[in-house]
Amino acid sequence: METLKIPLLAIDGGGTKCFAVFMDLEGNMLGQGKGGSCNYQGIGRDAAVRELIHGIQEAIVDLGRDSEDFTKYSNIEIECAVFGLAGLDTAYDRQIIMGLVSEVLEYLHIQVQHLVVDNDGFAALLGATAGEPGILVIAGTGSIVFGINGQGETTRSGGWGHRVGDEGSGYWIGKQAVMAILKAYDGRSEATRMGEWIFPHLGMNNEEELFNWIYSSDYSVEKLSELSRLVSLAALEGDNVAETILTAAGHELFLCVRAVIKQLKFEDKPFKIILQGGVLQNEDLVGDTLVQKLIELTPLVQLETAKKEPIYGVMAMGISYLKSTV
Repeated sequence: METLKIPLLAIDGGGTKCFAVFMDLEGNMLGQGKGGSCNYQGIGRDAAVRELIHGIQEAIVDLGRDSEDFTKYSNIEIECAVFGLAGLDTAYDRQIIMGLVSEVLEYLHIQVQHLVVDNDGFAALLGATAGEPGILVIAGTGSIVFGINGQGETTRSGGWGHRVGDEGSGYWIGKQAVMAILKAYDGRSEATRMGEWIFPHLGMNNEEELFNWIYSSDYSVEKLSELSRLVSLAALEGDNVAETILTAAGHELFLCVRAVIKQLKFEDKPFKIILQGGVLQNEDLVGDTLVQKLIELTPLVQLETAKKEPIYGVMAMGISYLKSTV
């Protein structure tokens, strides 16, 4: 049996899905595959391993789809593999993630000469800014803000996970909506119609069933995050509580961006801010609130919407790394 040699393997593993791509040095995709969430903090280490394996296996199948003699290869040798993974926030996280990445590669008989493992948001930042000074705001299931200045210094704000952070994310919006519905049910806060959209979506009829779902095995971060679009529907129908939640989400994201602007000393310099993620693309009130506050803070900012998927940032990291070693 022979070894198949491929220049690059890029993995974008976020809180919602995993995307794996084999590619050449020109950035051409040779094979690609998808898996589910591989954030070990949310789904556990073993589940993260399974989803990474699934995504890479799909890419391997795609890689050999047009090759009649692909079965002769028993191993794959990668010159550079770049893993951009959610959940890599601390030294402890790195220890856990390096272990699970090694397990995945060993299981799939993939040998890697140069292995790069970083936070998925940092990889997305480099892809979105092409290494130029800028800030990337990500608000999807979770949220985080990354920035890089002209000296190559990087920093981040937010992104501390669904238990204590992720303000302004789809999960956070969904959580605020559930809290508001239950408070209104108690008579502790303003009445809201959000349940008219949320109850049918979850297959329930009232607040007590909503409460039971929150503490059931069917509950998940992803399902709570899905409620954010229903909050937007309620806001469009004039629900004041829904509007308040979405405006607060935009303000929370602004606080993260402002912190990064200060840390990177962007106050008096022109720079880009790239907006990425389902919340910023689909929930207008969140994005509008964030943009308005940013323009008031610094008129030098250039606002853009991310034009490419985060996987392209991971791919760019791999290509840049290989070219720097030539």
